[in-house]
Amino acid sequence: TLNPLTKVSSKRAKVVPVYRWNSFDKIDAIKEGVSKEELENLKNGAELDYDTLATLLNVAKATLHGKKGKAKFDQYISERIFLLADLYSYGYEVFGDRQKFNTWMKKENRALGGITPLSLIDTLYGIEEVRHLIGRIEYGVYS
Repeated sequence: TLNPLTKVSSKRAKVVPVYRWNSFDKIDAIKEGVSKEELENLKNGAELDYDTLATLLNVAKATLHGKKGKAKFDQYISERIFLLADLYSYGYEVFGDRQKFNTWMKKENRALGGITPLSLIDTLYGIEEVRHLIGRIEYGVYS
């Protein structure tokens, strides 16, 4: 896996966002573990700092700093990273612009009761709620 947001499809050698992977590919990648390098790609792409990332992944910041390069996180942390990568890859595609989506994630949102989408995605239900809202945006039900 090049980066938890994408993989290269062997059929057409094109980059495929995580949210379009089938479940079995996601399961295999999670069991294989996400590397520190891949986490860095997600962190930088999503414009998140280690404090925020540690909160979202529900781990100590030291756990994130402790890994180096190609060293892999355990299955629990890898799964949490994949959940974020899946959400962000979906958001990037719907918004059509990484920067616009990153900004949207950090802005208070009326549809979420005036809180930021970012503040919800530290739980599975929060991720589901934000994903649902992105889906509504995708289909023009909400902007």
